[in-house]
Order: sequence, then C-alpha cells, then structure tokens
Amino acid sequence: MRTHIVWDWNGTLLEDMAAVVGASNAAFATVGVAPITLEEYRAHYEIPIPRFYERLMGRVPTAQEWLVLDDAFDAEYTELFPSCALTAGVEGLLSQWVEAGHSQSVLSMYGHEKLVPAVDAFGITRYFTRVDGRRGESGGRKAGHLALHLDALGDGIDRGRTVLIGDAADDAEAALAAGIKSVLYTGGSHPREKLAHLGVPVVDSLAEAVALAEELAR
Repeated sequence: MRTHIVWDWNGTLLEDMAAVVGASNAAFATVGVAPITLEEYRAHYEIPIPRFYERLMGRVPTAQEWLVLDDAFDAEYTELFPSCALTAGVEGLLSQWVEAGHSQSVLSMYGHEKLVPAVDAFGITRYFTRVDGRRGESGGRKAGHLALHLDALGDGIDRGRTVLIGDAADDAEAALAAGIKSVLYTGGSHPREKLAHLGVPVVDSLAEAVALAEELAR
C-alpha cells in the first residue's frame, strides 16, 4: 500500500506568515492591542485561537469581541493573500511524491470555500486526492476535522502509512488522536522550541518532512 501525506496549508505548503501577522495586527487594533512582530507572534501563538488572543489581551475576549476580531482578521488576510507564495520547492515535492506512486491530500483550518480556489490558483490541485478546509466556526482545533478527512479518504489510504505534515502543535495532537503519524515543520506558526517537546519529528524544510514521512510509514 502506498504512503499517504495529509498536508497542512497555512504556514506549511503556503508561506503566508507575513500576511497572517498583518491580519492579526489588524484584528488586535479593534481591541486596542499594540501590533506585534513575527517573532512575537510565533512565541505567543496558540490553538484554539481565542486562547492566543487572551495571551495578548490579558483576558478572554467576549463573544462580541471574538466576532469583531475574526472579521477583521479575515478581511485583512484576504487583502494580503495575493502577496503569499508557495513555500520554496513545494511543487517539485508534490510532483515527485505522486510520481513515486504515493498519494496526498490537504486539510486546513482555513475556510473550505476559500481554500479550494486558493489551492487551485497555485495550479497544484491535480496533485491531491482531496482538499478539505474548515467547515463551521473558526478558531477551533483540528482533530475533529482530521477525523472527518480520513473517513472521507476511506479505503484509499492505509492509516498505518499515513503521515500529517504541519507547522503547529495542534497538527501533532490531531494526528495522535487519529492514530496516524506526524512531522512538524519549523517555517510556520511555531518556532522549534515550541515543537520539540511534542515527541514527534521536527524539521526545518519540507524536503526533510517528506523524506521522514516515507521513513515513518515503512
């Protein structure tokens, strides 16, 4: 049975941290929080997202504040999205993986109705057996979405040979809950020191992540 990779999108396949920080700062401005740098973002970022906002606000955002924060983030991210690019070397890695006889899919917490055209706009949809974004409310954890994604992939994959590649602690926790392996990439939302304690491989490039995924699935 071939090995299957479930790819995260934001901060993994897509190099969008500058846009994410810009959108976060637009959201923070609505509640009077000062702008932060990329380094500060990576140091404080946490899922679920309301907990991240709590760290910077010093309190839990109210239900109304959460709606305003979320809307402000989405609006600014949409404006900044055209400046984003695929992480260096991504298309080559995706192509080589398929040519080697393996399969891959995308699961993101980016809204499904926005994710599908975004992936397509980069011309890489053809490499994936399935592309799923978040359906429902934003800001939550990935585990439930991953369970549904794997169920939808069905008999087309062997879960014992399936590896999730992402950039956040939440990716590793979702993979653990689903009974699959994971590899975490340091180029996205978390620095290495926030990933190293999770007990899963941590790498500095997606090429390393793909090589490790193949080893882990043997």
